Amino acid sequence: MTEPRDLALPTGYTDLLGELKNRVRAARTRAMRTVNTQLIELYWSIGKTILERQDVENWGSGVIGRLADDLRTEFPEMKGLSRRNLFYMRGFAAAWPEPIVQQPVAQLPWGHITVLLDKAATPDERTWYASSAVQYGWSRNVLMNMMMNKSMERTGAAPSNFVQQLAAPDSELAQQMAKDPYNFEFLGLSGEVAERDLENALTSRITETLRELGPGFSFVGRQVHFDVDGDDFYVDLLFFHIEQSRYVVIELKTGKFQPEYAGKLNFYVALVDDVLRRDHHNETIGILICGTKNDRSVRYSLGRSTSPMAVAAYTYDKLPPAEQEALPNEGHIVAALEWAEPDTEALESAKSNRRRMD
Repeated sequence: MTEPRDLALPTGYTDLLGELKNRVRAARTRAMRTVNTQLIELYWSIGKTILERQDVENWGSGVIGRLADDLRTEFPEMKGLSRRNLFYMRGFAAAWPEPIVQQPVAQLPWGHITVLLDKAATPDERTWYASSAVQYGWSRNVLMNMMMNKSMERTGAAPSNFVQQLAAPDSELAQQMAKDPYNFEFLGLSGEVAERDLENALTSRITETLRELGPGFSFVGRQVHFDVDGDDFYVDLLFFHIEQSRYVVIELKTGKFQPEYAGKLNFYVALVDDVLRRDHHNETIGILICGTKNDRSVRYSLGRSTSPMAVAAYTYDKLPPAEQEALPNEGHIVAALEWAEPDTEALESAKSNRRRMD
């Protein structure tokens, strides 16, 4: 019997209901993860058995096809026992020869694993992308996009002075934030463009920009204004890295790296560190993204800089046509953050508060 909706409820009922709803959702999520893990372990064990039988009895593709037919006849409600999937299971067991119970790949859906088997060439790639997909909750399409754009090869590759300016392991975490090169193909630009045009394109496609920068970045604003005793300064792009709790200043240069660019970025990092950073934040870092660079010149320029900085290039290089077709379209990519205008009033308020504190 359903109770009337106007029933007088005890004090705290609403809070209790909210807590119980959260418990139910959490339990359902854990149950789904458990079911998925058991299914992945089953697929791995089937693939392992097929591998062993092929070694001992020299099974051919015909036997695997017959095995798929017989299993589907016995378990018609299961959709994953096709001949093609059995070959994937065999490849799965070959790619991860050790039991997968404690490995990140065991937490991924089967569709993610088939992408790893199709696109990852080495064990290191499979491990890196599997771990990242679990850690950051990548969808299958985002995982495919990351692999197509060779995120593993580019992550942490930018020359920097993080080791000199930041304590370990902070320096190692900061290094993982700086890719080299950044791939701005999604902007649809080509050839030489003005820095303001590049900046406009990156902010108008902020969802794709955030995905290319990497997990954890939150957009603060563009052309963020600072008043230094009457002198006006503008930071091209300002981000906050949520996981590392630090501001990240990004300066854009469309030409070749020049040593004086490092001096300007050093100034902006120090400025943001002084005006916006709070005691519970980690040190602000800077990333200069330019058209081309000479790594030796970069290292000389960063060697005496007092702020933690990295210098990376960017590229518009096109992917091969076949790989372009395999990429998910815009509508299929899960947006991590929505476009928002920078909160200039909040920034100005923060600066005023900091001046009063000083």
